[in-house]
Amino acid sequence: MVGENNYNLLPDMLPIYYTRLFPQNILCRWLTCGSAPQPLSNRELSFTLADDIYLRYLTINNQKELQTLLQKKCPHKLDIGGVYNTKPSIGRHDAVVLSRELVFDIDLTDYDEIRTCCQEAKVCEKCWKFMVIACEIIDKALKEDFGFQNILWVFSGRRGIHCWVSDYDARTLDSPGRGAIADYLCLILGGEGQNKKVYLGSDNLHSSVRRSLNIIDKYFEELLQDQEFFSTADGLKKLLKIIPDEGLRSQVEKVLDKMNESSVQRWMSFINIYESYCRENTNAVRKIRYLIEEIKIQYCYPRLDVNVTKGFNHLLKSPFSIHPKTGKVSIVFKPKNAKSMKLDEIPTLYSLLDDSSPDNALHQTNMRTAVKNFQEVVFSLEKAEAMRRRNDPNMSVEF
Repeated sequence: MVGENNYNLLPDMLPIYYTRLFPQNILCRWLTCGSAPQPLSNRELSFTLADDIYLRYLTINNQKELQTLLQKKCPHKLDIGGVYNTKPSIGRHDAVVLSRELVFDIDLTDYDEIRTCCQEAKVCEKCWKFMVIACEIIDKALKEDFGFQNILWVFSGRRGIHCWVSDYDARTLDSPGRGAIADYLCLILGGEGQNKKVYLGSDNLHSSVRRSLNIIDKYFEELLQDQEFFSTADGLKKLLKIIPDEGLRSQVEKVLDKMNESSVQRWMSFINIYESYCRENTNAVRKIRYLIEEIKIQYCYPRLDVNVTKGFNHLLKSPFSIHPKTGKVSIVFKPKNAKSMKLDEIPTLYSLLDDSSPDNALHQTNMRTAVKNFQEVVFSLEKAEAMRRRNDPNMSVEF
């Protein structure tokens, strides 16, 4: 049986993977639609080779050239960049990025200050729930608040998820437009040194915030049980630092510090104290009107890498690239299925190519499902592009 996660096997196994399993055709179709109205050759690709050799400004004209390039270079990692006004491999010094997908990168390392089950690169089923919430919140916001439809969700291969929005209006957004969307979706502000990171004010909550809270509420008690946010002295101290009202903070500390209960019990006690305090101190209500909601958001809301979203020149790992550390495939998944994903059922390079692996059959099935998910998004994008061309008087009706 082939050894799992053996970095030394990549040079031998990746050429087989790229030939047999990597969906070259559908990837090229996705890139072609995402490049329009520019040619595919204006799209930048980058390869990371063995020994961390990094190649940028690679280009292809068609699937055959991609196949040749993959076989020749055998990249350990494949990244996708923007669409330039010219072929970037030739004129990169004068090339200007004209478009690229609107992308979002959500990484579990950004949750390290709140997750208790894992830290850094480690991921388990408990902390995967943060990604489930993030996926559901961002997907609904993109569709319901911005009207985007062609959205691709991809597992990063290790500890996060990526989102690619391929609608023409999204691809052609300038940096300020991307920044505006990123800022709209960011409710958690401030670095590690800031205790309270969510401020909802005292006015009526925006509908998008209420929708996000409804999603969070479906998982909040489960997260309290899994993560035990408030069960330790350190966890309780973090909660107290979020409370801006000194009187309320003092009451909460006095009661909760004496409790040897779970996070769920401490949270329920906190809510009772908060509600009683608000009834007795009407002058303080405006300042802490949405404190409960702010705490839920601080502990559960998506933590976006806004620089990835705002930047035109940021490259992002390609769907179906292999993560060299884990051997896992960056599979495409449907947002509605995120909560049923099992990390040990995500295909790996080794299980896919080793017929004797106990996971081979399941991983082969899951790989086919991931490719089918990718195809569905590409078919939808192709229909949207065809419609756009028909409705644009300045473009040919041919597609």
